[in-house]
Amino acid sequence: MKIDFPAAAPDSSALILLVADGTALTPAAAAAESRTGGQLGRAMKAAGFSGRKASTLELLAPAGMAAERLLLLGLGDPAGADALLFEELGGKAAELLLTRAESAALDLSGLSGLAIPPAQAAAHFALGCELRAWHQHGYRTTLKDHEKPKLARLSVAGAAGAAEAHAPLAAVAAGVALTRTLVTEPANILYPESFVARVEAAVAPHGVAVTVLDEGEMKALGFGALLGVAQGSVRPPRLLVMEWNGSGKADAPATLFVGKGVTFDTGGISIKPAAGMEDMKWDMGGAGAVAGAMLTLALRKAKARVVGVCGLVENMPDGNAQRPGDIVTSFSGQTVEVINTDAEGRLVLADAIAWAAKTYAPATIIDLATLTGAIIIALGHEYAGLFSNDEALAAKLMAAGEATGDRLWRQPLGPRGGAYDKLTDSAIADMKNVGPREGGSITAAQFIQRFVPEGTPFAHLDIAGTVWKSKAGPTHDKGATGFGVRLLDRYVADNLE
Repeated sequence: MKIDFPAAAPDSSALILLVADGTALTPAAAAAESRTGGQLGRAMKAAGFSGRKASTLELLAPAGMAAERLLLLGLGDPAGADALLFEELGGKAAELLLTRAESAALDLSGLSGLAIPPAQAAAHFALGCELRAWHQHGYRTTLKDHEKPKLARLSVAGAAGAAEAHAPLAAVAAGVALTRTLVTEPANILYPESFVARVEAAVAPHGVAVTVLDEGEMKALGFGALLGVAQGSVRPPRLLVMEWNGSGKADAPATLFVGKGVTFDTGGISIKPAAGMEDMKWDMGGAGAVAGAMLTLALRKAKARVVGVCGLVENMPDGNAQRPGDIVTSFSGQTVEVINTDAEGRLVLADAIAWAAKTYAPATIIDLATLTGAIIIALGHEYAGLFSNDEALAAKLMAAGEATGDRLWRQPLGPRGGAYDKLTDSAIADMKNVGPREGGSITAAQFIQRFVPEGTPFAHLDIAGTVWKSKAGPTHDKGATGFGVRLLDRYVADNLE
């Protein structure tokens, strides 16, 4: 979709108008009311449309207008109209117009009293439209014409400086699109090798340095935990490393993002039930988010040094697969008794984090993983779980989540060797990879913490409930959400630049 920000709204097949609480017309809506001879007012009265926040009303073939349709969007109280509301309004416009109009225009001229400047309002409206318009129809061959997306242009007029405000948000939209594409692809198309190829092609042209460790290299380095997960698959594992340094200093402290990248998870020998197993193509959502965030940072030339690491494996149950009861030696030298082969993501993260920490000596480590079903039981699909050993880091991530809508809810993370750690102590190895049923998300986070260097600020984000949704939201359709990209980008923007 082409996005532009002209001084005046061009003729479009759809004109978008804002109406505040109590049917208070914005200047552009008032002009349309006059041109249609009062048609807007009559339609609002007939439909009971009051301008309530994010409400909608559509008028077809309006009198006296070049546009084929008018879309009224409720602004609510203008004083509360912030960035997230304008993104939601942009998403509403895309949802309703995507298959109905070829072009759309919104005129913000004369609009005042908002919670953010008009330029920001225009930029975030455009972002919401871009995010909601994303679709993946590449495998559908029988779509009827009226089902095919055709919205090709959005113009947001009357807001000086909107193009400049939108530029970094366009980078965010591109990163989210990459993540959603990766998460959506089926496992016969996306597996460790093809994940690497796709991501490298996306990020390398924009200045991201890419390094890839193959199976042989990881074996030589002692990645026993990660390789144990991968050994049941014919798809060889990979470790993808992406380095972006826009700080201007070669020796700037690195911030480390680590993503779980299980491109398909059968559960291995501890096999999952058949019902719903197709969803496990998105068990690489953490790695997808890291890849999308790295693209965003590079596109907007972020003034920070960030290293993204993706541990990529497929967890399958063939004759060579890891068995419950096996003991593996991790990169860190710690041994793990594998009680359940379906608790595989923490094994992948253990080696990826330990290796990256030794290699880059990061100032901060943040991992993202679709790690536990327990976090969905605890938080549903609205929040991701946040576990951290550092109060300041946790607060910064919570703030970034509230600002972007990628919301987090704080969960407990106990001290090393404390009561939670004792739940995963093993009688014959340094630890086992699962604890009891209760506190499953906590013991998973505790397990990962064992591989983080002492004294390093660390946050684990369990995003199992947020990377894929069965219902559409304000800025995403059903399916992949792209959760994590905006969160990480905002964290970098607010705290590292």
